[in-house]
Amino acid sequence: MPVARTHCVCLLGVTGRLVEVEADVGPGIAGTHFIGLLDTAISEARGRVRSALINSRFAWPDARVTVSLFPASLPKRGSIFDLAIAIAVLGAAGAVPAQRIAAPMFLGELGLDGRVRPIRGVLPAALAAAEAGVRTVVVPALNAAEAALVPDLTVVPVATLGELVGWLRSGDLHRLPVVDDAASLSQDAEHAGQAGHAERTEQGEPARQGGHAEYVGHSQQGGHGEDASRPAGPYGGDRGTPGPDLCDVAGQPIGRKALEVCAAGGHNLWMLGPPGSGKTMLAERLPTLLPPLDQEKALEVSAIHSVAGTLPPGRPLLTRPPFMAPHHSATMAAVVGGGSGGVVRPGAVSLAHRGVLFLDEAPEFATTVLDSLRQPLESGTVTIARAVGAVTFPARFMLVLAANPCPCGLQGTIGHPCKCTPAGRRRYLDRLSGPLLDRVDMKVKIGRATRAELLADRHFVETSATVAGRVRLARERAARRLAGTPWRTNAEVSSSALHRDFRLPDAAMAPLHRGLDVGTLSARGLDRVLRVSWTLADLACKDRPGQAETSAALALWLGVD
Repeated sequence: MPVARTHCVCLLGVTGRLVEVEADVGPGIAGTHFIGLLDTAISEARGRVRSALINSRFAWPDARVTVSLFPASLPKRGSIFDLAIAIAVLGAAGAVPAQRIAAPMFLGELGLDGRVRPIRGVLPAALAAAEAGVRTVVVPALNAAEAALVPDLTVVPVATLGELVGWLRSGDLHRLPVVDDAASLSQDAEHAGQAGHAERTEQGEPARQGGHAEYVGHSQQGGHGEDASRPAGPYGGDRGTPGPDLCDVAGQPIGRKALEVCAAGGHNLWMLGPPGSGKTMLAERLPTLLPPLDQEKALEVSAIHSVAGTLPPGRPLLTRPPFMAPHHSATMAAVVGGGSGGVVRPGAVSLAHRGVLFLDEAPEFATTVLDSLRQPLESGTVTIARAVGAVTFPARFMLVLAANPCPCGLQGTIGHPCKCTPAGRRRYLDRLSGPLLDRVDMKVKIGRATRAELLADRHFVETSATVAGRVRLARERAARRLAGTPWRTNAEVSSSALHRDFRLPDAAMAPLHRGLDVGTLSARGLDRVLRVSWTLADLACKDRPGQAETSAALALWLGVD
């Protein structure tokens, strides 16, 4: 019998590598042998695949079965290879035409009864398939909406192994209408999520070639896991409930302005204030000021959440910037990423990619966890090294820190004297190291608002939509200025470009030069202040910052000193 070949994808972080699955059914002592640097999950696939074939009424070859996954030197993990292995064995045994299984890619885990179960990471796997030139991908039915987001890819969703074999033998599978583009697919999936479980369609219309993806076969609700993109409402959370709005935060005009500047330039923020002053409310409303993700960034963010298994039901494409707020007891693996047994999962810094990472009660986090944020804040990526190799995840996020002024949080409050010692207060805030705070662009004090301040500020609060409009205009100004560069926001501009291409006149730099002379401003702090000053100029519709903008940016940098 000839050797049968098909294809699958091995995921390394959010990057997919094409894997060729070969099966040989030949003479020798009956048995099944897997080779190709496999982990336990793939080694156990021989039991799942054999039972799935038998329970689907296909004979298991009574011969020596050898399955090889190429390249042999690439570590392979997970149950994503089950379906490809089963089809390769059937092709080698002559149960399906070997020439029909060579071109498509097969992704999915098999149940013992022959069901094709959903898996994590279908979106990055489909992206890798498209980049490798594959045009047809067979996926579990519950992952079909996710895979169909990839342009110019024919997606064949299957629910059972028997259904797939029937299509491979005849080439005639019932087809549904084509999804014209990923945006309409996402909207349809959201409507399906609101209405409840999608009713499975047994038969549909003949397919037509669409602009982005051809969606073939059964229609089911896509996505799985919990919604890791908060807050609620139109800004990334549950629909049908009102989302948080910036106008909810009264009595904190400085905090609201700081959020606007952060959103316009993509800057990091540290808020220092007593409990109940509104730090958490402000942080949760930052995503409501950010513009929606474009198609490229939405696919990038959705791929990370697909690997983590946190895509919300019915929403294969995340179009709003994510908001992650881990608890202060979170471990290094939970925040930065990691795992055991060779399986590396993205942490909160990667799940917050293109969004916001909020650390409430920041000094309560472990010092090692806080210091581990320094590298991704600079590079926009996080690399996790293990004995089997290193995995790199994207991690370009906006960091928002919130802290009390002392362990009891009462320092500076009226009527509640603080009992913490000066040394205790110093030790508490010293948990936020200098190198970490050097990477924070803005530092503001948030005080408790009095009744008079709350009533007076009610007349000046603005909705998130109003502030988001100014943020959008400021970002457009920055994008036009940065056209032809790899940057799109002021926070991303490199130090060399700040001092070469966007150098400010001496008059505007005078406040910063004084800060350098007296030692209140470091070289890294100078770059942070310059980036914020450009954002202030964009919000003020100015061509370049003047002394007013650099002075204001310096005040925001030194806000809690």
